[in-house]
Amino acid sequence: MTYGLLAGTRVIESSAFIAAPLCGLTLAQYGADVIRFDLIGGGIDYRRLPMMQGGRSIYWTSLNKGKRSIALDIRKAEGRDLLRALITAPGPDGGILLTNIPTAFLAHDALSAERPDLISCTIEGNADGSTAVDYTVNCATGYPMITGTGSREHPVNHALPAWDLACAYHAAFAMAAAIGRRRVCGQGADLRLALSDVAFSAMSHLGTVTEASLGMPERRALGNDIYGAFGRDFPTQDHQRIMVAAVSARQWQALVAACGLGDAIAGVEAALGVSYAREEDRFEGRDIIAGMVGRWVAVRSLAAVAESFDRCGVCWGRYQSMADLVRRDARVSLSNPIFSEIETPGVGAHLAAGAAARLADEVRGPTRAAPLLGEHTDAVLSDVLKLPDHAIAALHDRGIVAGPDKDPLVQHGTAACAKRTGALVT
Repeated sequence: MTYGLLAGTRVIESSAFIAAPLCGLTLAQYGADVIRFDLIGGGIDYRRLPMMQGGRSIYWTSLNKGKRSIALDIRKAEGRDLLRALITAPGPDGGILLTNIPTAFLAHDALSAERPDLISCTIEGNADGSTAVDYTVNCATGYPMITGTGSREHPVNHALPAWDLACAYHAAFAMAAAIGRRRVCGQGADLRLALSDVAFSAMSHLGTVTEASLGMPERRALGNDIYGAFGRDFPTQDHQRIMVAAVSARQWQALVAACGLGDAIAGVEAALGVSYAREEDRFEGRDIIAGMVGRWVAVRSLAAVAESFDRCGVCWGRYQSMADLVRRDARVSLSNPIFSEIETPGVGAHLAAGAAARLADEVRGPTRAAPLLGEHTDAVLSDVLKLPDHAIAALHDRGIVAGPDKDPLVQHGTAACAKRTGALVT
């Protein structure tokens, strides 16, 4: 579901992978008209896994909800000219480019010569322009050596592309800031954002760069423990598993009360000369604390643990699969207003999230499914470039542009097939 905070803003997106498409999706969810450009027939990630049996990519459709689509052949000069014209079209709403596929004909300097107030955001792998993706950046951060049971000899990658996500939201913020400034003083912006810079700056903000630069001892892998406080996973009597966190003083007090450990904790503190009210003492004493909490949890069912924890205000969560999340977690259901059910051609009916922020007194618009390739080609050429119907038809005839009829899914009838079967390829 969308808001209208960026209404009156038009962004042309040329992108692949995660960070740039997610940035465009975020802008669209706050009201921008995001027009995604693709090659006729689809780009490098149009068929990326996971896919429906009929060939529709859940990866692609999930990252491109709420956008409009135009299909162009930029191998031809006329196609490149059309794309430049869309980016630099006059009017206060346009002149904004988002890309992570830099090409000479879309360089900021070239485009700003035609439109001085141009805003462009180019997402790169590294600041020197060399290639990097989330996984090749993450391996340089040191986190795989302390993730789970990771070590220098056996690093452990996490499955979440965290740096892509951070980069996407950082880019969206930077673009929104540049748009706000242009509305005030008419100044454009040449924004360049490197994925690795996002990762390493985040590490600086979290203090890990400072630790290393001061020569402090390197952190070691802690399994599922939380660094610097108390937090660990525990099995229940009925073979469920939970995560417990006691980071703040209130969370610690709630955990002690829920497990009835007041006297036992006081005795350990007196014997060892520590105070588990102090976060660093809880971290150092995590194995002792975990032994007591673990014994309490192990003889109770998940329901009994949940009742006591919720009554006392413990910070905890239940481990569950992604299927469990969708089947039985109210936070990912229609009872949560950020979610709605949409129909995506080639995928079918499914839950989809809109903007995560909750704006008081702001009406949410509907979440729109990802488009077919070229679904809005004619409308965009007419609305933005004011081309007459006969000129648009001539562009189709010459193969410069294409509509949804050239989408491979439509051509082969597989979108309808996938919708009927609901089959999934992973």
